[in-house]
Amino acid sequence: MTQDARDQEHSNSDQSNLGQPGAPQPENTEQSEVGGNEDLATAFLRETEVVEEAVENGKKIRRKGIYLLPNLFTTSALFAGFFAVVAGINGEFTSAAVAIFIAMVLDGLDGRVARMTNTQSEFGAEYDSLADMISFGMAPALVAFTWILQDIGKTGWVVAFLYVACAALRLARFNVQIGSVDKKWFIGLPSPSAAALVAASVWTFHSFDADAFGFKLLMLVVVAAAGVLMVSNIRYYSFKDLDFKKPVPFVVLLAIVLAFVLISVEPSVMLLLLFGTYVASGPVLAVMRKAKPKS
Repeated sequence: MTQDARDQEHSNSDQSNLGQPGAPQPENTEQSEVGGNEDLATAFLRETEVVEEAVENGKKIRRKGIYLLPNLFTTSALFAGFFAVVAGINGEFTSAAVAIFIAMVLDGLDGRVARMTNTQSEFGAEYDSLADMISFGMAPALVAFTWILQDIGKTGWVVAFLYVACAALRLARFNVQIGSVDKKWFIGLPSPSAAALVAASVWTFHSFDADAFGFKLLMLVVVAAAGVLMVSNIRYYSFKDLDFKKPVPFVVLLAIVLAFVLISVEPSVMLLLLFGTYVASGPVLAVMRKAKPKS
């Protein structure tokens, strides 16, 4: 049998086997690729899905997905903190300080929004803590360092790192103490307040073009003190026991309006005085409690 005859016979045999059970069928390449892409997308969604255990109506359930609304506020706070870092690197220190204060406002809203809409979750709590590390740990330290601490040399970046490390330790300790301490008090200076003190100092002194060695030394002390107070055992009032649903005297609203007016006149100075007073309140009250005679 010649080669052409053998090829012709092999071709006829393949055609006769088409449609027979068990016989190899020609592949539809386009359909196979589409199906493969669908399988890959499904696998990706399954493997990246967030699954956490929660208790609803006294029963433990496994919940998939995340709540969008509170995490949008957390993401916005994270963006503001990152913007502060970029602005500080570019020498725009006023914008960097303002961004840190914006991050503070957004950070205060995400938890309240979650409680109001009943969308609390473990994912949201962890995400909020990581965002706080950027907005209130890295951002203030880097802004202060790029503005004036870098002029001091090694001491400047060591103090900046001290602040970052203390912020991380503060957030870690806060996470493990949730539910075991009196919510009326914070143990140690809250990281947003420490960041506000540093940001307000940079904003105020930068607007005064403070380049003298005395201002450098002052910022060194401010950053170091804010870091140490975060990991201290000094108690700070949390304002969490205030009930905003109860009626208050008219003078309270008048005082709030007056505070907004004063802040708008000179925002950097007034915010520095406000948060400086809060930061100092912890040690002052601690000393007063120590000095108070025991009954």
